[in-house]
Parts: sequence; C-alpha cells; structure tokens
Amino acid sequence: MNGHRLLTAERETRILQLLRGRRTLSVAEFGEELDVSEATIRRDLQSMADRGLLQRVRGGATLDPSSHVEPMFADKEGKQTAQKQAIAEAALALIEDRDVIYLDGGSTVLSLAQLLERRSDLTVVTNSLMAAAALMESGHRLILVGGTFRALSRTLVGPLTAPMIESLSVRKAFMGTIGFTVEDGLTTTDEGEAFTKTEIMRRADHVVLLADHTKLGLCSFARSEGTIDTLVTDRLESRMKDTLVESGVKIVLANRTK
Repeated sequence: MNGHRLLTAERETRILQLLRGRRTLSVAEFGEELDVSEATIRRDLQSMADRGLLQRVRGGATLDPSSHVEPMFADKEGKQTAQKQAIAEAALALIEDRDVIYLDGGSTVLSLAQLLERRSDLTVVTNSLMAAAALMESGHRLILVGGTFRALSRTLVGPLTAPMIESLSVRKAFMGTIGFTVEDGLTTTDEGEAFTKTEIMRRADHVVLLADHTKLGLCSFARSEGTIDTLVTDRLESRMKDTLVESGVKIVLANRTK
C-alpha cells in the first residue's frame, strides 16, 4: 500500500491519464495501478461511463475515439494555443479599468487572466485555481468561490459554490466550455461544473463565452442553464453565426480584432 488513499476526483484523473496512454485497460490493471480494490474501480468506471468520460467494455474500460472526452488541463493548455491567445486578447478589449468580472475555468479563460495586468483596479471573482494563481500578485481584488475541488479542470464546483455566488453580482462573466450549440448552450462533462456555471450566469449582467472553433457545434454531458450575450471565437460557421445574431448575441471574431 502506498500510504495515501486517492480521493474519487484523483482516481478519475489517474484513470483518464492511464487510458490516454494505453486506450484500454482491465479492472485488474486499474486496481493495480491505483492501489484500490476492483469493486472501487468498477464503481468509478461506471460513474465515469454514465457521464460520458469513457466507455465500458467487458472486464475494463476504453476511450471511445469518437467521443468528446474532456482532456486534462495540461493537455488543453497545449492545444489551439494561437487561437486561444487571440481570443484572450479580444476578450481583454471588453474589460475596463475598475470592472467587476468573473473568470470561469478553462485554458482560454486562463489566457485572459494572464493579460489582466494591463487593466487596473479590477475585482475578479473566480472558481479557477489556475486563474487565481495567475492573479495572486496582480494587485487586483481577488475573490475565490468556494466549493468541491475538481482535479480535471482545477476548479471549485458544485452546490457549495451557490451561497457565495448568490451573494455577489458581477458585470461581466467570462466563461469557458467543453461544447456549445445553439440548442443546448454551454455543456460540459461534469454536472457540478455545469451547476456552478449556471449559478454565475444568473448573477452576471453580461455573459461572454470564450471558445475556439473546435468547441462550437459540440454537445457534452451536462448542460448549463442560461444564455450568452457575447461569443468570442476565432472562426464561426455562417449558419450558427446568423442564428446567434438573430437571437441577440454579439459575435467577436478574434482573428479580426487587433
């Protein structure tokens, strides 16, 4: 035994890491790697399968190559880097000195957090530990939303975030997402994260979605209630653009914003 019992979130993170390396593993292999019982592994795998994080197969689990499984945060940081930076720059133009803003989780929103030194006297509310770390020495007023730690996204999520969020009002909420469609809005792989996104969208005067083109048209497991006011992206299919504009959503194309 290794002397440290992994929490459920930690086990799920390790399960996805293992599957990315080998695609398919048996229950016994997971148990050996994580040093937990096969009964625990079976419960974890079933829960993750129910949320669309993996696919159950006889005796184990695999990653379905056709599914939209949420990557590890470190993996997300290395994808669509130029597009995310352009989106962050475009989003920064929507922030004024002394603004009161919310920063959601996600690598694109983190790119925005890293640019906030160009603004002064902000009040920044966030559930992202990565964004908070980036802003620790910024001089901005920083408020962390408490909640259950989600290792995969490095965010604080779930019902425990509600009392804090309900006591606040923010001018602009900058949101990340796993997927976005006109019909379903923001969707993610975790119901706790979807819950927290819903709560903050209700308390924001203006909701801004930061999403590169690979997120658009995709639908994940858990839906957040609420609508967006602005979409900042690098590329947008004309049919979706027309539909969003007709519904009152402002479109900002990052590759045209200087």
